[in-house]
Amino acid sequence: MSTLELKTYEIFKNKLGEKEAETIIEYFESKAEEKYQQKKDVLLTKDDKIELISKIEATKTEMIKWFVAFFITVILMIAGLYFKK
Repeated sequence: MSTLELKTYEIFKNKLGEKEAETIIEYFESKAEEKYQQKKDVLLTKDDKIELISKIEATKTEMIKWFVAFFITVILMIAGLYFKK
C-alpha cells in the first residue's frame, strides 16, 4: 500500500472500523484496476506505433506515385493540345 492508501485506510478505520475500511480500500483498488483495463485497449503500444508508422509510409508512397502519374498525364494532355494547332 502507498502512503495515501494507508492514510485513507486509517481514516476509514477510525470512523467505520477495520473490516469496513478494508472493504472500502479494496473497492477503490478494484475500481482503479477496472478503469485501467478499460483504458488499456485505447492506449498505443510501441508495436502499434511502429505498425501505424509503416502503414502511413506505405500510403504516402502510393499517394506520391499517383500524384506523379496524374501530373505527367496532365502535362502530356496540355502538350498535346498545344502541339495540335
